[in-house]
Amino acid sequence: MSAPTRKSPPTTLSLRHAFEVEQARREAERFAREEAERRQQEEDLSRSEQLYDALISDPAFLASHNLSVDWRRYTVILESPEFRIRAYFEAGHGSVTVGDKRNVAVSATPSPLKREEVESVADALRVVAQFLADEIQ
Repeated sequence: MSAPTRKSPPTTLSLRHAFEVEQARREAERFAREEAERRQQEEDLSRSEQLYDALISDPAFLASHNLSVDWRRYTVILESPEFRIRAYFEAGHGSVTVGDKRNVAVSATPSPLKREEVESVADALRVVAQFLADEIQ
């Protein structure tokens, strides 16, 4: 009588196989994290660009109030000789601050007087307009 033949290879435990599976799992997780971070950065950049475009859309209004607008990656700055309004987008959220430039003897940058968190470009624009209205009375 002959020995029975196996139709499938034996399933044996292997440290090499387990290690390779773990390395592949970690690499997939790292790639997913990096991809999610890249997408979030693109979204934050897009939000800052949208706010910048909204702020510069009326040059006559800006000139009439002696305002300038600057954009640096995730930050949009609306500035006058007296104050600076700064909107910053990060991790899907935004923050808008206003600082007084009239008393900057202590620091070269105005310290924030008010700060409000925002969830969208429309919210950021609304808060920038509120802060601007507070400063231009």
